[in-house]
Amino acid sequence: MEELKVLLAEEDELVLTSLTNTEAIGMGHELIGRAMKENLSIAVEIKRNGQRLYYAALDGTAPDQEEWIRRKSNVVLRHGYSSLYMRRYNESKHRSYHSMYAVSPSDYADAGGSFPIRIEGVGVVGTITVSGLSQEADHRLATEALRLLKRQQLGQ
Repeated sequence: MEELKVLLAEEDELVLTSLTNTEAIGMGHELIGRAMKENLSIAVEIKRNGQRLYYAALDGTAPDQEEWIRRKSNVVLRHGYSSLYMRRYNESKHRSYHSMYAVSPSDYADAGGSFPIRIEGVGVVGTITVSGLSQEADHRLATEALRLLKRQQLGQ
């Protein structure tokens, strides 16, 4: 249960003041640049209101990463919580995500790596999704990218 509290606190922390196309592209470039320096094989997508603002896939990824991104993002857009939170929440209840919410595994993946993009005073407007590593590492990369953008918005 402690992990659930930490994940929710992270969602409360990572609320942005805005998300312009330029900010989304910059956030994606920062994330991909870091992954290239660390030799990580990941794909990244940033979406706002159904519009893909950024997508990149590094060497070592497969076309299947795009499907993982779509399915993880669907979980976030349906529930308003990170895909890792939804996975851990359902594990804590000892139940299957797909059975509980009557959704198809071909459309929803409760695996970490997709995080809601929340705008202050508005709510969830999109997702940042990483695929290619462990679900925990995908989640961490997504949240670190949001954290950096938030610091930039606050002038830190």
